[in-house]
Amino acid sequence: MTDENRPRGAAPEEAVPDDVQEQAVPDETPDIYGAYPRLTDEQTAYLSGHGTRRSVVPGQVLIRDGVSPPDFFVVLSGSVAITEHHGTPDERLLRVHGPGRFLGELGLLQGQVAFYTAHAREAGEVLALPVDRLRALMARDPCLGDLVLRAYLGRRAQLVGGGVGFRILGSRYSPDTRRLREFAARNRLPHRWIDLEADQEAEALLRRVAVSPEDTPIVIWREHHVLRNPGNAELAQLIGLSPPMAPHSHCDLLVVGSGPAGIAAAVYGSSDGLTTTVVDTVAPGGQAGTTSLIENYFGFPAGIPGSELAERGMLQARKFGTQVRIPAEATSLEPGHGHYRVTFADGSETLCRTVVLATGAHYRRLDVPGMERLERTSVYYAATVYEARQCGAAPVAVVGGGNSAGQAVLFLAAWVPRVHLLIRGSYLGARMSRYLVDQIERHPRVSVLLDSELREVRGEDALRTIVVEHCRTGERRTLDACALFVFIGAKPCTDWLTGVLALDDRGFVLTGDEAEARAGHGVREGPGRGCLSLETTLPGVFAAGDVRSGSVKRVASAAGEGAMAIHHVHDRLARTAAPAHPSGAPPTPPTPPGPSAPFGRSAAPGGDPHVSASPAQPRHPRSRST
Repeated sequence: MTDENRPRGAAPEEAVPDDVQEQAVPDETPDIYGAYPRLTDEQTAYLSGHGTRRSVVPGQVLIRDGVSPPDFFVVLSGSVAITEHHGTPDERLLRVHGPGRFLGELGLLQGQVAFYTAHAREAGEVLALPVDRLRALMARDPCLGDLVLRAYLGRRAQLVGGGVGFRILGSRYSPDTRRLREFAARNRLPHRWIDLEADQEAEALLRRVAVSPEDTPIVIWREHHVLRNPGNAELAQLIGLSPPMAPHSHCDLLVVGSGPAGIAAAVYGSSDGLTTTVVDTVAPGGQAGTTSLIENYFGFPAGIPGSELAERGMLQARKFGTQVRIPAEATSLEPGHGHYRVTFADGSETLCRTVVLATGAHYRRLDVPGMERLERTSVYYAATVYEARQCGAAPVAVVGGGNSAGQAVLFLAAWVPRVHLLIRGSYLGARMSRYLVDQIERHPRVSVLLDSELREVRGEDALRTIVVEHCRTGERRTLDACALFVFIGAKPCTDWLTGVLALDDRGFVLTGDEAEARAGHGVREGPGRGCLSLETTLPGVFAAGDVRSGSVKRVASAAGEGAMAIHHVHDRLARTAAPAHPSGAPPTPPTPPGPSAPFGRSAAPGGDPHVSASPAQPRHPRSRST
């Protein structure tokens, strides 16, 4: 492995001590892209001062699938096997780790259940650290933290790509099958889809679990656990995606939406010491999370998948203590005395002192004949690996002229033999970045249809062909396409805010001077209290990112607005004294980092979130009152 591909904090391979190299087991899984690094003697000694050495015997289980691992393990001697379906006829060996390796993957840091079993292959010794202690050590030692995090990200990617985890069995023509698959894919949950119509094992598996085809889709977890057409929340609870939301909770800051703006707000809010909760209906990332590769986001010259950017951001937010609730759909926002009450679709509610609205926008639907029939099977509003795998070896069509459409075209062209790009305008670069235009014009698998509009989609259970009309000549042509990708315009996710906040004529949230002009008399507290630049018509409620009227539709600007919103939050909290909890209970005093602060790091008040507060410097108060 080259130095530029090696995780920071890992010693070069030639610099690994000889005794560590000699201890490696012969059939050990090789280190691939930093997913399986070996700790140095110094790192192992550092961790040993905070953990417990344990002797293990062959077959002893250290991590069991379906259970949240309580400990972080380092192999000191012997070897450990990572298997799927452990103890069953379907048992499959996934990985082997020798001395100096550590166990676990991304779910360990997020509190999820394990998707595999780790057991000793031979007698040896391991070092065990409680997960909470590991998080604190990762925050204290950036090199160690970066090494573990990079490895865990790589391991999660391999689990997802390898079909490990729970199984979704259902028809490709079922809307609920697609819903479950999209939810799992968007949240990067290891799973495998078994096609009811095409996979030979489907019928035998249905007989084994005593389920009829009419009762699909089903989720099968650990052979004996079967969920029949579960909701997203039930699936999330099964694998511990996020802890269930309490019927009544309270916090300093509630962030609604976890796109780039929402994640940035959560990172800066929690790093400043505010009790912060972020909620999202489906998955982190927003529209950015559905982008296969973002090439123009600064700091990533090789580009970064939107889902990975979101995943890294959410880890950083959790690191500073952000509570994450997914899925959680906000349905109402009501002002109270010194707080806001946000209600969710499951009937739970949260009382918060401030709110950042970062619900973003979604692509508009096309109103053409046949679209409603095929919407749930062959029409997509994202282009990731999940969608690309559905296309097989048939042509696809993309509608749209912006950067999202351009990124989708280039990504899909690597999977299918032909991509038709339909643009209503006469110039490809009218709304698309030049770097995308240049790549599209040179790509042999992409055909660009300018001055063209979609007029009809045809097919019974799945899309077969599309009808395209030339805007100037009126000429129509029929093209083969097995899938349609739509990236046209944006509709803000603000239906639940109608009548609560001032919106513009397209439904985007008004902020700043425009909100001030629409706000009623007496809404602002204090003399001369004006509306802050990201503040809505309700004081203490801010909007950031795509949901805000007049925002710049870029990942960098959305993240910047999310960070800027926290500056406004502090201004709001400084102007309003923290009232007692509505129940009459006194505010909860500040608490030190613990399980709620996964990486255990605090920030200097109002300062750089990457700089820890020194012991002599008091931490920003964590007021839990509402």
